[in-house]
Amino acid sequence: MDAAFRKIDVDQYDEDVLHESEVYDTDPREPSQILEEAKQRQATVRTSLARNDIVGALSTILENAPYGPNVDQAKDITLQTLLTILNTTKSTDIPAVIKSLSQDAQDTLMKYLYKGMAMPGWGDISGSVLLGWHEKRLRERVVLYER
Repeated sequence: MDAAFRKIDVDQYDEDVLHESEVYDTDPREPSQILEEAKQRQATVRTSLARNDIVGALSTILENAPYGPNVDQAKDITLQTLLTILNTTKSTDIPAVIKSLSQDAQDTLMKYLYKGMAMPGWGDISGSVLLGWHEKRLRERVVLYER
């Protein structure tokens, strides 16, 4: 059976296809600047973790998250740094940490949790850690709506 038909990009014929540039604006910063900032935040997070400042580390990594095309290395550094924070946090501390974050930071955290779950093999973290953070984040969201 010939599989050549599968090499045709059918999206090129669809007027309603959604392109990445239409989903969100590109980051106004240069890719090299974004990468450098991600590396700096990674170093700052290590310092915060050494002082056992989980909230500070999480706030640092979630602020100005890299987005858009051509910044994959910065995205990977940010994700791996975030996963390190999540993995080193005691499960009993998670609700207090989540409550201390701004709403925007909590939303960004959820995006990273989903990204981590979508990674093959879950990266450097076990699935139970990501699911634990996800559960506690959703529980905090339900508490906010009940108030």
